[in-house]
Amino acid sequence: MQRRVRVLGVEVTDQSMDSAVEQLRAATCGDVVRTVAFPNASTLNLAVEDREYAEILNTMDFVSADGTGVRWAARMRGVTLQANLNGTDVIPALLAATPGLRVYFLGGDDEVNEAAVQAISREYPDIVVVGRHHGFFDLDRPDEVLADIAAAAPQLLLVGFGNPLQEKWIAANRARLSVPLVAGVGGLFGFWAGTRTRAPGFTRRIGMEWVDILVREPHKAKRYLLGNPVFLARALRMRKQDLRS
Repeated sequence: MQRRVRVLGVEVTDQSMDSAVEQLRAATCGDVVRTVAFPNASTLNLAVEDREYAEILNTMDFVSADGTGVRWAARMRGVTLQANLNGTDVIPALLAATPGLRVYFLGGDDEVNEAAVQAISREYPDIVVVGRHHGFFDLDRPDEVLADIAAAAPQLLLVGFGNPLQEKWIAANRARLSVPLVAGVGGLFGFWAGTRTRAPGFTRRIGMEWVDILVREPHKAKRYLLGNPVFLARALRMRKQDLRS
């Protein structure tokens, strides 16, 4: 049984990259809907402020820790997580491990969505892209989009609305989906489309990817310059509560 650790009210799983990819690969062949989230420090800050969102994250089947902040917080609770399981790494690894996988892209503007599909079709020619739809539709009126997804019959649905919209949409429509695996992937389509650039590997390995993001995407300054200290303070408070209990 895999070890889990509760970080700011959300249960995250401790597992290796290989284990995560194998679990997700197996899920794509299942006959029930499984859901995936990759919460980072910003996501968990949102979950603290929105209890409904925290409950949604805790109902998802695969919840993997994304980023150094979450790993630090887990370590404060005595768990050293095996890997940084962010969607930007996990989903490509899943595609590489599952030739013939039927995938549907949902999210982003139409140009980014199409460019992401084209990039993945070139990078993983054995992957079958069965459909796509931009994310600029009334999320409370999803009938047309759900019908298109059902007709395409994907094994993997990638939902890129950003947090918390994507997880809330997945939870609200889970009962109407017949897709074995549904993953909230945030800005992943932007990376694939080339409209966003990842930090260099060294920067990611030392846990400073957020600094590179801040330089490249200054509009996210509030999220990191204010959000990171808030997350750290909350994690320290969680640690103090553990010591008192």
